[in-house]
Amino acid sequence: MTDTPLRIEVGGTADSDPYPVLVGRRLLAELPDLVGSARRVAVLHPEALTATGEAIREELAARGYRTIAVQLPDAEDAKTAEVAAYCWKALGQTGFTRTDVIVGVGGGATTDLAGFVAATWLRGVRWIAVPTTVLGMVDAAVGGKTGINTAEGKNLVGAFHPPAGVLCDLASLETLPTHDYVSGLAEIIKAGFIADPVILDLIERDPAAARTPQGPATAELVERSIRVKAEVVSADLREAGLREILNYGHTLAHAIEKNENYRWRHGAAVSVGMVFAAELGRITGRLDDATADRHRGVLESVGLPTTYRGDQWPKLLETMKVDKKSRGDLLRFIVLKGLAQPVVLEGPDPAVLLAAHAEIAA
Repeated sequence: MTDTPLRIEVGGTADSDPYPVLVGRRLLAELPDLVGSARRVAVLHPEALTATGEAIREELAARGYRTIAVQLPDAEDAKTAEVAAYCWKALGQTGFTRTDVIVGVGGGATTDLAGFVAATWLRGVRWIAVPTTVLGMVDAAVGGKTGINTAEGKNLVGAFHPPAGVLCDLASLETLPTHDYVSGLAEIIKAGFIADPVILDLIERDPAAARTPQGPATAELVERSIRVKAEVVSADLREAGLREILNYGHTLAHAIEKNENYRWRHGAAVSVGMVFAAELGRITGRLDDATADRHRGVLESVGLPTTYRGDQWPKLLETMKVDKKSRGDLLRFIVLKGLAQPVVLEGPDPAVLLAAHAEIAA
């Protein structure tokens, strides 16, 4: 990839203003243009990225902005009402106004929290996402869905609040621990199954290379995944229809995450959830055997899990019943009727669910 960043436009419909997702390297210089005429900037970052957050704050301060850095807990521990309240307090104490800007620097949990704080402060201020993980780049930071977790489940409290821009600096992936990098591949693989099979071909061609940010296809995999999400989100910002396809594998995944007290990485849970969804598609006669089996092959080839503890099914089922994708008493799942052909499966028979679960039970 050249030094000129790739620009992918998101939005531009009646639901939202368009905003750019920039993919490349050395993108910090692009940040002031996105911040624009704001006087104050709050840089929200996890503890693990204190040095990065402070460097961004100092860079913006050198350009004349009044800046603060707000340190957040790492990972899902950041996505709580208590942490959001801590951020609101920091904004209030520094006189943050509606024309000022929040910058969220970190993984998907950080950008989820930063976007939620931006959506709720003064009923909405501008924010910019600087994702530093695969998951953040291809999923969490793109699309405008923000939120926090509660004791009852993941992302049950949130708002649709698109960012003013997203900076995906591929260099930040080079320092990610392998498990975190591989976890993000689950969302890339999801994009392959629901919309862009070329993604699957690239990974199957060299799974070992796909497991590392130094792989020759890394930039293309990230770009293709972002394009899938950008196209879907642009057509359906508020998940009224088409956007539901992005939930492929997520209904069970969110239940697993809650059951594990968020100790499981999101991508690992999504991986298991996709295999479960593939089995639902197969059992209900929608999905052919080859495509269903391909899920396990691709996911396992990069080191992602495809099974979960079988004795946890009652707990998982109860959690799925309060999932934000449910409608009344009806569980809803995205399944495939063929490669890149997602459809909604609503209210499946409990026996069908149990049979699909048996296929992923460890």
